[in-house]
Amino acid sequence: MPDSEPAAAAPAPSVSPARRAWLRFRRNRRGFVSLWIFSVVFVLSLGAELLSNDKPIVAHYQGRWYVPMLNAYPETTFGGDFRTATDYLDPFIRNQLSVGDNWALWPLNDYRFDTINYFAPSPNPAPPSAVNLLGTDDRGRDVLARLLYGFRISVLFGLALTALGVAIGVVAGAIQGYFGGRTDLAMQRFIEVWGSVPELYLLLILASIFEPSIWILLTILAIFGWMGLSDYVRAEFLRNRTLEYVTAARALGLADVQIFWRHVLPNSLTPVVAFMPFRMSAAIVALTSLDFLGLGVPPSTPSLGELLSQGKANLDAWWISLPTFGVLVGTLLLLIFIGEALRDALDTRKG
Repeated sequence: MPDSEPAAAAPAPSVSPARRAWLRFRRNRRGFVSLWIFSVVFVLSLGAELLSNDKPIVAHYQGRWYVPMLNAYPETTFGGDFRTATDYLDPFIRNQLSVGDNWALWPLNDYRFDTINYFAPSPNPAPPSAVNLLGTDDRGRDVLARLLYGFRISVLFGLALTALGVAIGVVAGAIQGYFGGRTDLAMQRFIEVWGSVPELYLLLILASIFEPSIWILLTILAIFGWMGLSDYVRAEFLRNRTLEYVTAARALGLADVQIFWRHVLPNSLTPVVAFMPFRMSAAIVALTSLDFLGLGVPPSTPSLGELLSQGKANLDAWWISLPTFGVLVGTLLLLIFIGEALRDALDTRKG
């Protein structure tokens, strides 16, 4: 009896390029864990008002419900003598909200970023204690609260600056690379001239004219921060526009706009995605540096750079500079690990 032929092996299921990139990213344990840690901390910072605030989230007093976090109530509402805004750190008010059937749901940390603790047991800057877990700064504000709010502002600023820089850089680099010729030469000369403008001097001039604002800072850094990325996008477009699929698309009669958006642009975004975490870390460092020099956000805004400046002015108050430095270094390390994992995941030479 003749031997039966071996059964044909089942074809391996096809995996999309995006799926393969995700699997390569997950295989990089350090980058994957860094992404989870950064995401969790950032999401928690978005709810900073629920975690660190000088007002209760909700209160029940004498049979009525109050939401102090959203509404302002006079002190007389809770048995006080004055019709001014209630100071919920006042021991009398706290006692009123805890006797009998009265109760209040407090945040984990009892201070907002601008709350001054007038009941601190030590002069400011006060060292860490059970009242202020990371101590207070030289104005009596809770360091832990300012770190939490400052981290949120730094990350949101980094995201906004990265998004603006990527949008401008992709458009500029794509136009240069796709059309080439005189368009490319003219834009390259413009980039050379624009890149020679001293950015720091411009910031100093505008800081002396306008009131410090995060929007002015974001605008200035955005109009200068796109040039580095445009070079990579330009190089990708110059390479991709000569490939066979672009020639075939032109032969089929597709317009330049269709070829640009459907074919060349999606295949030229690999360096953009890979460099985004690194650009975001650079944006956070830029904001911190300018705040340290007094050229960033307004002084009342919580900022990592402002805390570092206070640490420099109060060298004996280690609880100001050391945690701030740790938060800044930890954030940058997480972003760098994520960027390295993205770069490896988008490398098609890896299986």
